[in-house]
Amino acid sequence: MAGPNPPVDPATRIGHVHLKVADLERAIAFYRDVLGFAVTQRYGSEAAFLSAGGYHHHIGLNTWESRGGDPPAPGSTGLYHVAILYPTRAALADALRRVVAAGIRIDGASDHGVSEAVYLRDPDGNGVELYRDRAPEEWPRKADGALAMTTRPLDLVELASA
Repeated sequence: MAGPNPPVDPATRIGHVHLKVADLERAIAFYRDVLGFAVTQRYGSEAAFLSAGGYHHHIGLNTWESRGGDPPAPGSTGLYHVAILYPTRAALADALRRVVAAGIRIDGASDHGVSEAVYLRDPDGNGVELYRDRAPEEWPRKADGALAMTTRPLDLVELASA
């Protein structure tokens, strides 16, 4: 086997996530009505695409292989979570307030030093991380310059007031 390939272009980004869901309307209600994404395209009762800011889509939802299905059992492989990056702390706070107002259970909240994150599950049991990055100059670093990420509790009451 050949050696490792050169690193990927640093401008490369993950463009969207496409999720298998059991109930399309229920999934749309979560991503549109709770998190605030806009539906940009629908394919009848089988699929929908949602975005923020007019992009073609950040989130795809479909029932092609999963209509009426169950979430994966604990201990099985698959998606751990999809991470939704908010541009500011105020935008993350707004997302948190939406989730709380909808009565959705929060699984956890962490300050990672480089970011602040809130963890929950969508109606199909998919993990969802709502987060915002700190500016790179604020990231914690070791003496050698390497990242020193942490996992400390995040004060949700304080965040919600931001």
